[in-house]
Amino acid sequence: MTRPVPAIVILGNGSLATARRIQQLYPDALIHGLAERVEGADRVYHEFGATLRELYQQGTPVIALCAAGIVIRTLAPLLLEKGAEPPVLAVAEDGSAVVPLLGGLGGVNVIAREVAAHLDVAPAITTSGELRFGTCLLNPPQGYALGDLTLGKRFVSDLLAGETVRIEGSAPWLADAQLPENEQARLTVHVGHARREPAANELLIYPRNVLVAVAGESTPVSGALHEALHQAGIAVQSVACLLAADTEMSSSSLREVALELGVPLRFVSAAGVGSELVRQAIGQAVSIVGDDAIAIAVAEQPLDPMQIGRPRGRLAVIGLGPGAAELMVPAVKAELARANDVLGYETYVRMAGPFRADQVLHCTDNREEMQRARHAFELAAQGRSVVVVSSGDPGVFAMAAAVLEALHESSDGAWHGVDLEILPGVSASLATAAQAGAPLGHDFCVLSLSDNLKPWEIIEKRLDLAAQADLALAFYNPISRSRPWQLGRALEIVGQHREPATPVVLGRDIGRPGQTLRVTTLGQLSVDQVDMRTMVLIGSSTTRVFPRPDGQLWVYTPRSYGDKLTPIQ
Repeated sequence: MTRPVPAIVILGNGSLATARRIQQLYPDALIHGLAERVEGADRVYHEFGATLRELYQQGTPVIALCAAGIVIRTLAPLLLEKGAEPPVLAVAEDGSAVVPLLGGLGGVNVIAREVAAHLDVAPAITTSGELRFGTCLLNPPQGYALGDLTLGKRFVSDLLAGETVRIEGSAPWLADAQLPENEQARLTVHVGHARREPAANELLIYPRNVLVAVAGESTPVSGALHEALHQAGIAVQSVACLLAADTEMSSSSLREVALELGVPLRFVSAAGVGSELVRQAIGQAVSIVGDDAIAIAVAEQPLDPMQIGRPRGRLAVIGLGPGAAELMVPAVKAELARANDVLGYETYVRMAGPFRADQVLHCTDNREEMQRARHAFELAAQGRSVVVVSSGDPGVFAMAAAVLEALHESSDGAWHGVDLEILPGVSASLATAAQAGAPLGHDFCVLSLSDNLKPWEIIEKRLDLAAQADLALAFYNPISRSRPWQLGRALEIVGQHREPATPVVLGRDIGRPGQTLRVTTLGQLSVDQVDMRTMVLIGSSTTRVFPRPDGQLWVYTPRSYGDKLTPIQ
């Protein structure tokens, strides 16, 4: 069982050496450096506040090498529920101070002690219980769950007031704690999987040593599972994971029960009664209670769900946006962070990085879409978390359609059992339009001028009809070495229905280093102004332009339909 990998966030080059030292302690942690101020960071960000809040909301532990006050002011609006805080620490840029700020119940003091020991300084621990007893009783180690936080706070308060305590059950992590133990104490730390009613004088800690296996024919609703645990006298808090046959991977009922319990859902290839599933997953070194529909296995020690069966495979098709990190949506960043495998055209995969050492990259040629999609399903069907990368939006001339086509053509049940999700991105047409203003502010048509996958005759017909309909137009793949004439022909067709003064926006590499934006007219546009990396936006009859203060032009198509065209001067 592993805890989340922290993110190391720095503001300047002066912190980089300390950040690298901390990274030696957490090799999978990425160093996030502020753009234009940090050279050599693993990941670049452009706004400190937005980045810190995003990491916090994702539940990522944060080690920020900056003043504690900056972190506190940044995260203050998000501090709603103390029990849900990920660990947040502030570390002096020279490593001379380590200050745990948030996440006392998430192990922040544990991380603070680790970092401080690695940097050879003393952590600034201020939590009364930890200072007195050398441990946080309300934050048991992985594999254990606290019963009632509210009662727990009162329990620790009574201990701090001078009461003694006795320990019932196995709690090896408390062996070195400085607790005032007394066999006759009123206060009791009780560690066990048996169901108990909470009491003010007890701190209940549940080992997660219970596995619940569900037979395929009897997928339970929540009530049935809770009743089975009740009959067995087992606390819900001790359930480590839910287990089922892999033929049930697409069961929404199982997913709902696992979500309600807050435990992983794991699968094995065996079919039949629940006890058979248990024996295949963890052998017979457990006691099993329950019936053939729901088998409950109790182990002597906490279970690691990651070592039991395998998870439902996940395949996410993501859009990176036009290229700039700040234009990548947070859900896509989170998906990249959780991925085991990343597939895509090599240029786009490199744009999505950096990656951890344990993440596998599968880079292919840009023309191997169907092969890439099938490979992604093969990996996901093994229980892996897979990401297929597209630039822009995955559903706009990109990989989402290929992935769905591969699934549609397949009769493989394992493929259809994969958790498939399409995550959007900012498309090149929308990124270019935003730079220019709002040239796509009314109805518009998006066309690819590439005839690699569709006949040129169809492209011409669609161009003609879209131009007749007075739609603003966005051209992807406008020209290439193998298709040098097609953009010229496209402009001829559009020119039959548009005035020469119609505004045209040319956006090259928008969102990437060296981007350029140019506003011209249909009459002035020539094919040598465009290459394969250029997005071409052609206005409708109502598209208008007016000057910006910097001498450039705003371009927009009003939402109200009019007939006045403002010429470009």
